[in-house]
Amino acid sequence: MIFSINQILSPDEITEIKKVLARAEFVDGKLTAGWHAKLVKNNQQLKAGTSQTELKSKIRAALNKNALFQSAIRPKSIHSLLFSRYDVGMSYDTHVDNALMGGSSGLYRSDVSFTLFLNSPQDYQGGELVIEGVQSEQSYKLEAGSAIVYPSTTLHRVNPVTKGTRLVVVGWVQSVIRDGSDREILFDLETARRAIFAKSGKTAEFDLVSKSIANLLRKWADV
Repeated sequence: MIFSINQILSPDEITEIKKVLARAEFVDGKLTAGWHAKLVKNNQQLKAGTSQTELKSKIRAALNKNALFQSAIRPKSIHSLLFSRYDVGMSYDTHVDNALMGGSSGLYRSDVSFTLFLNSPQDYQGGELVIEGVQSEQSYKLEAGSAIVYPSTTLHRVNPVTKGTRLVVVGWVQSVIRDGSDREILFDLETARRAIFAKSGKTAEFDLVSKSIANLLRKWADV
C-alpha cells in the first residue's frame, strides 16, 4: 500500500528543522548504504551528533501523533532515520532497501519506508522519488511537511536534482503486522469502523467490526 500524508510537520517545525540543518555538517551518503547500493547512491546525510538526536525525536513525535500513519502502518519501531540532502547532480539510482537495519543496539526489520519532504518542490528541479511497479512507475515530489509511505520491498530511485537542493528525511518502520496485505485489511476495517461510528455511533455493527479488528490483531501481531 502506497499513500501520502499531508502536513505531518507544521510550517514552524519545518523552519526550525531547516535552521538546524543549515548549520549542520553533512557527510557522504554512501556511508550508510549497503555494498550494492553504494554503487548508485550519490547524496549527503547529516553527520551523527546531538542535533541529529534532537531532530529524530521531533520526527518520531510527529509520526506517533499522526492518526493515519498509526492506523495504516501500526508501527512497532520507527528506526534508522536519515536526514538527506541532494545538491545539483546528485541522485540515488534504482535500489531496494535493506531488509534488516541497525547494529550493536539491535536489528530492526524494514517493513515500510517513508520519505518526508522538508522543502518545497519549487525549491528544486528534478529529485522526484520514483517507485517502480511490475508494469509502471509513479513519481512523487510533495510539499514540505508531507510524506510518501511505501513498502520497503519495492524498487525505487531518486531522480537527479538539476537545480536547487532537495532536503528530506527518510526512515523505516518495523510494523506490529509483518504482512502488508494484512495491514491493509486492518486499515480498511478501521476506516469502516470509524465511518460507522461517525454516522451512527456505537452500534451492533460497530461492535462486530471492533471485535474482528481485535481478533485479527491477536492472530497477526508480531510482538
